[in-house]
Amino acid sequence: MNAISLRTICLLFGSALCLLSIGQSEAKDNELVGMWEGKRIAGPEIQGDIIITRESDRWRIDLSGYNLSIPLREGKRSTELSFSIPGGLGSFNGKLDPASHQVRGYWTQPSTINNGMPYASPVILTPDSDNRWRGKIVPMPDEFSVFLPVWEREDGALGAFFRNPDRGFGVFYNVDRVERKGDSVRWLGRFFRDKKETVLVEAQYQPGRMSVDIRGNLYDLRLTPDDNHSHFYARGKNPEPYDYIPPPEIPGDGWSVSSLGAEKISEQGISNFIEQVILPAADSIDDPYIHGVLIARSGRLVLEEYFHGFHRNKAHDTRSASKSLASVLVGAAIHNGIDLELGDPVFVQKVLGKEAEGVVGVDPRRQRITLEHLLTMSSGLDCDDSDASSKGNEDTMQSQQEQNDWYRYTAHLDMVREPGEKAVYCSGGINLVGAVLAAASGRSIEELFFDFIAKPLQIDHYYLNLSPTGQPYLGGGIYWKPRDFMKLGQLMLNKGIWNGQRIISEDFAEDSISTKYKMANRGYGYAWWITRYPYKNRQVEAFFAGGNGGQIVMGIPDLDLLVAFYAGNYSHKTFRKIQQEFVPQYILPALN
Repeated sequence: MNAISLRTICLLFGSALCLLSIGQSEAKDNELVGMWEGKRIAGPEIQGDIIITRESDRWRIDLSGYNLSIPLREGKRSTELSFSIPGGLGSFNGKLDPASHQVRGYWTQPSTINNGMPYASPVILTPDSDNRWRGKIVPMPDEFSVFLPVWEREDGALGAFFRNPDRGFGVFYNVDRVERKGDSVRWLGRFFRDKKETVLVEAQYQPGRMSVDIRGNLYDLRLTPDDNHSHFYARGKNPEPYDYIPPPEIPGDGWSVSSLGAEKISEQGISNFIEQVILPAADSIDDPYIHGVLIARSGRLVLEEYFHGFHRNKAHDTRSASKSLASVLVGAAIHNGIDLELGDPVFVQKVLGKEAEGVVGVDPRRQRITLEHLLTMSSGLDCDDSDASSKGNEDTMQSQQEQNDWYRYTAHLDMVREPGEKAVYCSGGINLVGAVLAAASGRSIEELFFDFIAKPLQIDHYYLNLSPTGQPYLGGGIYWKPRDFMKLGQLMLNKGIWNGQRIISEDFAEDSISTKYKMANRGYGYAWWITRYPYKNRQVEAFFAGGNGGQIVMGIPDLDLLVAFYAGNYSHKTFRKIQQEFVPQYILPALN
């Protein structure tokens, strides 16, 4: 019999035994009150120094305790090197660059527990003696954190909610309260978009410890001391008043730095925003969960603040905000002489390569799809991420098992309208830009990204999420360091120039952030959103890269302003507050 039933009986009949039973039950329930935390770190196992030695007919690799011997293979332009660690622990693909004498390539780590996708990160090995190269593999940490605050509600139940900063699974497991039944604790609430309350998970319990299965992985939660240091809080349960410190200049990263005051931004206004909006402890899954906020003005970084354990050297998931990279990469490829134009029909062998096979003559409208249509999401293909019944819906594409080549899957979608007639949000179409770039250049997306974006923008670490066939997925989800991803926005503000070097043409930069279509009540250019804000009795136009959870890099050319947010409100409408409330109500009023 539960405590509520016992309490009712006692009120009706009265009994010392009843009161004793209630006390024992409440004592057991109170054991659950507090902050429960768990973090699973799944490696990856392979990381650190890598030494490669070239012999007459083979490579020898020394990496994380593995010693491999690989036959030498000469490519058309360079000596190639590929190897895998036994047991599926990772693989390397690279080349010996004859000009720099470096071995340049990518390390692919195994699929993560976070989202089930593998990631590729750059590796550069430099010669340290004749025929020997040394470098370092720096994979993305594969981790998954969970927080479960539990408190006693006025109705006697134990209120709770589930927060997962890495993926946002607190939205999908919308916990309302917990109940203990012997050696188990039931998490009660509603699954995502389900109105019926149910038992979400049943955790195994022992005092101070819960073990819970989430998506087939076991997580060990501990009841932590009620202190001030948990990363559940932005900067502690009872944070000190915010103290502004200008960001440091980091040699080699390319950012000039300044201060808020020097760039005519109110320090008090920004401090109020951080204290009022970011620092207060969350009371529910609906509260903002900001991981980082950065501001640059006149090309100088003036604010860089991180919360909830995130920091400048921790790469952050940018979700669909990375779609804007597809646009920048196209512009950079054209600027660097790749035989490609925005008006090129996509479904011809020259542009789409093998992905064009078998679909050219099926529907004449398909032959009129251009690269520009893909960048503006106006291809006319049956690809609508907001419609679960659309065959090209991103979730449908990524979960189906019949076709693991996502380029080919998208290329074979039916036509539902004339190209250029309407813009419809389509991740698969933006990803298809990768096939166009690879076919037109004869090079991999990894190589193009490194040569045209990462190297000139002084970006050393990033993590490209890969499709099942190994190509980088341009539909979103690349992990970047916060300062690095922000550079794409500054590049557009500078009309295609970063630190004096032209990356894309001025015309392409301006066209990219100009409205070509209307979508979701905003403008859309070449994979960049466009909106407007009131500012001092006038309207200013802003462009931004936007991603699920609150990933925003926004530029306002009239104010020479760049704002970046990184957040963890994945799949929750709260993330829209950044562009709808935080920018117009806090950031813009702070400008002098």
